[in-house]
Amino acid sequence: MNGESRAAVLEEAVVQTHELLMPNKNIGYRFVKRAFDIVASALGLIICIPIFLIVGIAIKIEDSKGTVFYHQPRIGLDGTTFPCHKLRSMYSNADEIKASLMAQNEMDGPVFKIRDDPRVTRVGRIIRKLSIDELPQLWNVFVGDMSLVGPRPLPVAEELACTPYQRQREIVKPGITCYWQVSGRNDVSFDEWIDLDFKYIREQNVLTDLKLLFMTVPAVLAAKGAS
Repeated sequence: MNGESRAAVLEEAVVQTHELLMPNKNIGYRFVKRAFDIVASALGLIICIPIFLIVGIAIKIEDSKGTVFYHQPRIGLDGTTFPCHKLRSMYSNADEIKASLMAQNEMDGPVFKIRDDPRVTRVGRIIRKLSIDELPQLWNVFVGDMSLVGPRPLPVAEELACTPYQRQREIVKPGITCYWQVSGRNDVSFDEWIDLDFKYIREQNVLTDLKLLFMTVPAVLAAKGAS
């Protein structure tokens, strides 16, 4: 099979798979999901105010040069870019030294992860272990950039490095938790990660969302695959 034929086969496979991976367009489901996202994220943000204050003080004590919150451009629904909010878990010069660490990447695919990343602060290791650094994404959920449940959004460069087949994740709104989040996170290969995201897209309904939300608490407390 020549190069043009392989490309044609791949393109057709992507088209066929896209037809299978259609988001749940049921109006009732979409209304319930968005309403639940708004109410739950609003309550969550109110509850998290003391956490933000305490962790924010700890972050400033350890690295006074940096901000408490970190806003990273990520790709979400239909390929749109949005600022994904996090509590800063790395030193303020983390982005500047990333290039020098690329050879130590422990993840396959386009994702960059190091288990003992030297850019992560002591406070950062704690809040990452418990996923506290992700709590500001409740604001992303409240304003509609994200949902409570959906594929995790990747940084722009990593998402753009994905194949067209893998980027079908973008047909649904990204989320704070997902099958990957409760299945070992960084212990899962990138291909398995994509398969789990596709599994969610195929199963997407109220019961699946509730199941993943309930599974998230013990997964976070166990800290399996967290770094």
